[in-house]
Amino acid sequence: MKYKVLKKQKSSKRCIVCGVDNNLGLKTSFYELENNELVALCETKDWHQSYPGRVHGGISAALLDETIGRAISINDETVWGVTVSLDVKYKKPVPTDSSIKIVGRITKENRKLFEGSGEVILPNGEIAVTATGKFMKMAVDKITGESFDKDEWFLDNEEVPEYIEL
Repeated sequence: MKYKVLKKQKSSKRCIVCGVDNNLGLKTSFYELENNELVALCETKDWHQSYPGRVHGGISAALLDETIGRAISINDETVWGVTVSLDVKYKKPVPTDSSIKIVGRITKENRKLFEGSGEVILPNGEIAVTATGKFMKMAVDKITGESFDKDEWFLDNEEVPEYIEL
């Protein structure tokens, strides 16, 4: 099913998941969808592997952790998620050198915490990895000790798709 993209979320310079200047990172882009889910688009590379041709399971976990944790920002971009727990289930290998989608959503929340779920989706549409997690709501200055400035946290110039198919 195709979903309209409402907004692209910001990226950072050095983050292992979204950092645009991290040569070994995933350079993942995050998009808020009309169905209140967050989808991440990622191009896996051979240096993300564990066994030949397979993305390391820790990379899949990091992608799900980031995507579910960022989903809380859809309704309030000043709120960030800090991971309390993450339960990951591996169903199929994620190939290197492929275009994958990671979907995250909030399933429950209260004033201080939220829970979410997500999936890594292969190019053929199959679900490879699933996760559920619990996160603490925090402001960025409480996480980093200082606010990100425009040089560290920004919207890049990448073209935003009008629709994303899941």
